Amino acid sequence: MNIALLGATGRVGSEILSLALPDHRVKSLVRDSSKVTKGNHPHLTLKEGNALNKLDLIKTIKNADVVISALNTDGENVLSETMPLIIESMKQHDVKRLITIGTAGILQSRTEPHLYRFQSSESKRRSTRAAEDHLKAYLMLQESDLHWTIVCPTYLPDGERTETYRFEKDVLPEGGVKITVGDTADFAYKQLHDSSFIGSRVGLSY
Repeated sequence: MNIALLGATGRVGSEILSLALPDHRVKSLVRDSSKVTKGNHPHLTLKEGNALNKLDLIKTIKNADVVISALNTDGENVLSETMPLIIESMKQHDVKRLITIGTAGILQSRTEPHLYRFQSSESKRRSTRAAEDHLKAYLMLQESDLHWTIVCPTYLPDGERTETYRFEKDVLPEGGVKITVGDTADFAYKQLHDSSFIGSRVGLSY
């Protein structure tokens, strides 16, 4: 399988890269290739550029079977600004499958189902800026014809894979408070071979 990976130098993205390289070919768009720990792997092609540049995305996504995005908000509106470019680039190359990392804030609230979690009393975060950026990207995907899945971890500390965690469509598993970077990457990677959550957000926690 040919994977186009965005965000490979981030916490979750670097873990996804490690999982994918033994069995798949990965083309990754990065700003600084020196930050990629597995940069010399024979299955990896690095392209230096910017996800906000449409031409860079088009070149990265060319010949891909699936796109995985582990981009984060980066203190600005990176997700909502890159998502239309990702969607357009995928359409240009007739790539349908997109797996992206979101946030539990855009899941539905259990206690107030008409609200997203970041809008409800379930959220403990004072700032909603990041969740609002994730929400804009989610709404764009809803309007697209892509086969998308948004993996929505709750509090995300560093940590290795245990492969033992809970997940639930559109809401956070009840009582969930955290999930490690390693297990978030594990679940996202497994979506390459699982169509159960196409067109869905997936809440992820222990």
